[in-house]
Amino acid sequence: MTLANAPRRSRRGQQARKHKAPRVIRQQLTPRTTNGASMTVATRPTGRGAQQSIPTGLRRGAGRRQARRTSFFVAPLPWYAYAGLALNLASWYSSWAKVGPWAYTFFPIWFGFILVLDGLNVARTGTSPLKRSLGRFALLFVLSSPFWWVFEALNQPAQNWNYHLDHHYTPFAYGLITSIDYSTVLPAVLELVELLAGFAALRPRLNPRDMGGRLPFWAVVTLVAVGAGCILATVYFPLYAFPLIWLCLVFLLDPINNLFGRKSAFGHLLAGDWRFIVTVPLATLICGFFWEMWNSHANPYWFYIIPYINRPPYLFGGPAPHLFQMPLVGYLGYLPFGIELFAMYQLALLILQQRQRDDILVV
Repeated sequence: MTLANAPRRSRRGQQARKHKAPRVIRQQLTPRTTNGASMTVATRPTGRGAQQSIPTGLRRGAGRRQARRTSFFVAPLPWYAYAGLALNLASWYSSWAKVGPWAYTFFPIWFGFILVLDGLNVARTGTSPLKRSLGRFALLFVLSSPFWWVFEALNQPAQNWNYHLDHHYTPFAYGLITSIDYSTVLPAVLELVELLAGFAALRPRLNPRDMGGRLPFWAVVTLVAVGAGCILATVYFPLYAFPLIWLCLVFLLDPINNLFGRKSAFGHLLAGDWRFIVTVPLATLICGFFWEMWNSHANPYWFYIIPYINRPPYLFGGPAPHLFQMPLVGYLGYLPFGIELFAMYQLALLILQQRQRDDILVV
């Protein structure tokens, strides 16, 4: 071998090693336009010189979904959730064991439960009605009492539910105590609605500030007339029309909310958002279970007299099966009741001239 040939072979060896060495190619970010929207994608080589486009947004989204799968809670429970749980359990024991300073502990049971639900919302999503606005959280309690008094008025012709009292109350004491108890109905339902909406499968598709579809004026007039007719039917034909108590306010109030640009069940339906129609009734049904359970051994308590169900003439040949004081078929009334509460709440905000963006709800 001559000295002249050495450099040439050395260069060939270097070229061979360079050819066999693995190539490190940096990912390149290239802009891409899809359906008029700009999206940045990362490219990387696969196979022999081929490139595969991977949307960077999808890769980040996959990471976030993986993080959500491994962590059910995003924040610790706030202190008041533990305080609410202690209040709920102590009041529950006092009610059923007939011990303690109060003869009836409906309000502390439910107030404690509401604090627990609010704390779970904070832990689950990082926010809650109480955390977003203390004043508007308190407004839920203020509005809840007159809302339920409306249903008490609707119940007068049919007398589907009545109250067994532990002793005589003056009209003032009865009105005051029941109003305080009724103040927990709306916040309990809406807190549970938000908790269920924290799950992707139950989260309404519409943005909280999106009104959804709008009803034509003739449809609004027709639906309001149907709602008014349902109320008249419950007054004049209570033996047959008593189930309409749980539907009349949906037809009467919800179209008005839609007409004036408030959130409404019909707006969700027109937008194809069926999750709202599932989530709100489901939350109310769960609340109904706890209402009936905590009522079952309380005193005072309410009980039901429902024609054809647990009062002759029987529709099924005898009294229908019960869960606590409520006939099983009666739990169906809780499903539209949640929509009625939502419609009443939105109408109250409309009357109070509250802006939609100031609403604390997430549905």
